[in-house]
Amino acid sequence: MSAPNDPAGAHGAIVRFLERGRAPTLLEPGEDEFALRPGSYALEWRNGRLTIQVWDERRNLARRIVGLAGEKSGQLELRVERFGKRQGSIYLLDGARRRPETERRSARLVFREQFRRSLSRQFPDWKIAELSTEANLEESLSPAHPRALLSKGATGVAALAASSEPGSAAASLSFALIWMDYLRRRERRLSIESLAVFLPEREARPACHRLRFLNPEAVRLQVFVYSEDGYEERLEPRDYGNLDTRLDACSTIRCATAPHVAAWAERLGRLPHVQALDRADGTLSLRVRGLEFARVTRGELLFGMECKAAARESNLEEIEQLARELARLRAPTAADRENPLYRSHPEAWLESEVRAHIEQLDAALMPEPVYDQVPAIAGGERGVLDLLAVDRSGRLAVLELKASEDIHLPLQALDYWMRVLWHLERGEFGERGYFPGAALSREWPRLLLIAPSLAFHPKTEVILRYFSPAIDVERIGLGVEWRQGPSVMFRIPGAQRPL
Repeated sequence: MSAPNDPAGAHGAIVRFLERGRAPTLLEPGEDEFALRPGSYALEWRNGRLTIQVWDERRNLARRIVGLAGEKSGQLELRVERFGKRQGSIYLLDGARRRPETERRSARLVFREQFRRSLSRQFPDWKIAELSTEANLEESLSPAHPRALLSKGATGVAALAASSEPGSAAASLSFALIWMDYLRRRERRLSIESLAVFLPEREARPACHRLRFLNPEAVRLQVFVYSEDGYEERLEPRDYGNLDTRLDACSTIRCATAPHVAAWAERLGRLPHVQALDRADGTLSLRVRGLEFARVTRGELLFGMECKAAARESNLEEIEQLARELARLRAPTAADRENPLYRSHPEAWLESEVRAHIEQLDAALMPEPVYDQVPAIAGGERGVLDLLAVDRSGRLAVLELKASEDIHLPLQALDYWMRVLWHLERGEFGERGYFPGAALSREWPRLLLIAPSLAFHPKTEVILRYFSPAIDVERIGLGVEWRQGPSVMFRIPGAQRPL
């Protein structure tokens, strides 16, 4: 590699790249790529100055190249000089050799520069002191979210943008809070007074609902949405009133079924390690350590793992053998812990242990009824498993379970908790048949985050630090051998640190 300010070395690298590349393009972050076809570019080396000019039907770009910043397979990073002696980067890419990670990095560089322009428009009197898409592993900051530090005098603003990549908007607030917290620790001479978050227009609503339950004394938030054509505007999160949530009626009566099907279910439920759980929709789920192998629904018994089939009496021995094999392979003391049936659905296994020992985890909680996945949240798999219980005073408790480390656990839990609160404030749990006979309190629900003690992400405390103090949140850390029965290793309120 040549020195950063060695145009001659850069010239040789460019010539070699263009000779070998089968589909070369030029990318300047923030702009669409230029295809480098014969007659669409000019590379000129004259009197120690190296310039490149590219054009197409709509655009023209000329840059003076001062050196080579990086070189790897299918990619050159070139240092260029723009107007006002400001330096930046352009990239030569070989489309024929481009890998998915190269595509992602190129898209992120483009988005970073779009973010720069948005910051300049929305904060015209502020200096962009830092703008990065590089990963920061120590602070768990993702390259998928460009982040910035704006400064004016002794005041600073932390800013972060969510791209249109799948999952980016949902994850953005976690990283935004971590970024702001990091800047507050790092920038001793600046007062980081606010946090600006830029979101895609179509995904702003869920994030705005979350913001209403953060602590305004700890973080002053500014929310901007941007459209595909590059226009952005500031939002008021309080303008987003209704949540996208539903609470289906709870059936306290099991789905009507033939006597012989009921007898089959009772027979299977007597097998060792089988849990028979009545669900809110009136179905009966038959599980072994959280893994469902059969279900009674709509007057029939369905069985199987990936795909379920209607059972006949001749299938009963087969179903019993399936349950016994699950109990053997999914045992806490199983010899083969790499077996897919042992490793699959760890949150479901954790749920079965929490249900069986709920009073051991929190003596105030009633052992039943305990509901899972109500209210419903649109959007498919959330990565965590949620339970809804009630304590002896009638106060609801949201239990979020995670068997492995997840940086987004606090905000995923908040998503579910605020939906429970929404339906509670409207009196819908009692109206729709949940917790029959209980006088439910209108007090805000408790929020319990339950995971193996070593599986709480180190940044969990940082994110919880910015929750509204009105949310009664507690972390319950379990012993590493929780599959043999959950032993509580610590119980920590709020954002406190373990001793």
